[in-house]
Amino acid sequence: MTEPGALPAYLQISELLIRDIAAGRLADGQRLPPERRMAADHGVSVVTLRKALAELERRDLLERRQGSGNTIRAGQNARGLYALFRLELLNGGGLPTARLLDLRKMTKPDDIPDIGNVVDFGWRIRRLRFLNKLAVAVEEIWLDGRFTGDIRAGDLSQSLYLYYRDALRLSVLRADDRVGIAEAPDWVPDAFGLAAGATTGLVERRAWSQHNEPAEFSRTWFDPARARYVARIS
Repeated sequence: MTEPGALPAYLQISELLIRDIAAGRLADGQRLPPERRMAADHGVSVVTLRKALAELERRDLLERRQGSGNTIRAGQNARGLYALFRLELLNGGGLPTARLLDLRKMTKPDDIPDIGNVVDFGWRIRRLRFLNKLAVAVEEIWLDGRFTGDIRAGDLSQSLYLYYRDALRLSVLRADDRVGIAEAPDWVPDAFGLAAGATTGLVERRAWSQHNEPAEFSRTWFDPARARYVARIS
């Protein structure tokens, strides 16, 4: 709950539940445990837990009845802040968090695809990614410099797309993912659990803005023994 840039506690809980609904770990019609037990399980107050449940109710994913408990209403609205984060634990779901490894303003290298190229520099962001506090991936993101000339590490949210939207007025509305295998890069931290050169899954993504312009390119190397890439079609 105290990681830099972390979402408020109630949003962390609601996002975790939304991802569990999307993964089928919480099924339509399933009754949730009593609120006091859920609050204790998540280490928050009942007030915070109820705020998280209210967020699910707002998204039509939960039916709340006084004296009858809370019932999941799974549907096509199970899209949260991490809807475009496609990695899940092997048994589904998991709350994504991130640890910033490096943030640099750099000349964009020639080996990354078009991200707008309006200016000759970009922001390179390297992060270690977790699901339910288990390290599952490392990622390198390139954001075109036209969106901002200044990014401070302390301003970055755990959800980069939330930071883009709120701070840069950039909304990522579509992305193209290509999934394969690759060797872990030479900058992986020990906390990743795999050494440089180890075989990993690889997701390469190009993302477009609300104006249908290329904005971002990223590579995510993930540990296939801990996570998998999931795309759902409905």
